[in-house]
Amino acid sequence: MEGARIKIRGLDAFDFFGRTVIFRPDINSPIDIHTKHIVNTNRIEKTVPTLLKLLDAGAKVAIIAHQGDTLDYQNLMPLEEHARLLASMTGRNVSYVDDVCGPEARRRVKELRNGEAIVLGNLRYLTEEVSSFEKEVKLTPRQMLDTWLVRSLAPLADIYVNDAFAAAHRNAPSMVAFQELLPTAGGLQLVQEYTALKSVMDHPRRPCIFVLGGAKISDAFGMMRKVLEDGAADLILPGGLTGILMLLARGVAIGKREEHLLSDRDLLAFLPEAKDLLTKWGDRYLLPIDLAYEQDGKRAEVEVADLPTVFSDTTLYPDIGHGTIELFKERISAAGSIFVNGPAGMYEDERWADGTREIWNAIANAPGYTVVGGGDTINAATKFTDLSKYSYVCTAGGAMVRFLAGKKLPLIEAMERAFEHDLQVPVGKRDT
Repeated sequence: MEGARIKIRGLDAFDFFGRTVIFRPDINSPIDIHTKHIVNTNRIEKTVPTLLKLLDAGAKVAIIAHQGDTLDYQNLMPLEEHARLLASMTGRNVSYVDDVCGPEARRRVKELRNGEAIVLGNLRYLTEEVSSFEKEVKLTPRQMLDTWLVRSLAPLADIYVNDAFAAAHRNAPSMVAFQELLPTAGGLQLVQEYTALKSVMDHPRRPCIFVLGGAKISDAFGMMRKVLEDGAADLILPGGLTGILMLLARGVAIGKREEHLLSDRDLLAFLPEAKDLLTKWGDRYLLPIDLAYEQDGKRAEVEVADLPTVFSDTTLYPDIGHGTIELFKERISAAGSIFVNGPAGMYEDERWADGTREIWNAIANAPGYTVVGGGDTINAATKFTDLSKYSYVCTAGGAMVRFLAGKKLPLIEAMERAFEHDLQVPVGKRDT
């Protein structure tokens, strides 16, 4: 895959020895609702290479990060376990203080020694960092310089490093304001994820295939028009509810129960868009030719042309059929680039796991450049395949979808402004 040129300064741009660094990764992790412990450490593991590079260079690292949100309150918790995991994974001195940017947090940052790091309190404990504040107040990055977070921490730091592409769609002070004041670099993960996605969009190996599924079809419809208009996608293979809706848009009768499901979830609102996409780019869609359904408690399959023969008040289609699976696998094996977001069916139930399992294995073993992105997509890929087999695994969900939909990401805009500012580290502040 040809690399994409980006305007983000890398870590090699700075000498970190003796410098105090504000490091903003995304270590927001799934939490067990009963034990309140982290159940998936993927994002924390992805943070380790950048943190190690900073610590090995002799930096004093103040880590600011979030866990949960007002809309995700069950996951709003301290970052103490995150700090312990980072210490274990790096083998370095990574401490924790349950204070975001108050007097104790500032004192602990000032006391850091070269090669040490501290995780500060959960950013979402600050009103100015929660999503509802972002939506209601709508500050510009310059206006955010007056927020408590920036006023409290920026004077202590020499350099700002962001490694949080998964939160790139967030217009929050921790994401976009420090770049206005401090010399700025992108972490290893940020640069890799942005470059990988930009390469899929700008320089894909042909043919480039998008495998889209899952229950959250807004993600698929958020990107399909853009990748088709720009010519990034040569073929789209839709599964899950996305595939069902595209069949309905093509005039296939799917039965009242499935239509009611789409209606109850307000997904029929995407039907006009689906029809327009098929009208303009119908030759770039390969829709399912058969579907799986439940019969006497077991898996059964029916060709799309014969769907009316199985209609009942309870008929749903929780997976694609094996004819579709083989058809999709054939195209995947011949692809130059493959981007996948969303499982092919309800893979959590073994009866409906065949589509996701077989397609994910086909993608993992495909000779083309493969990019897997999105939380549920990664969970499915982890369950059925070895993540190391994919060319790139993107931690981003919402940010990835917005980027592929052609929308501007606040973080990327801030990092590019910092690139143009070319702020220099004051020589006099370097410790020896």
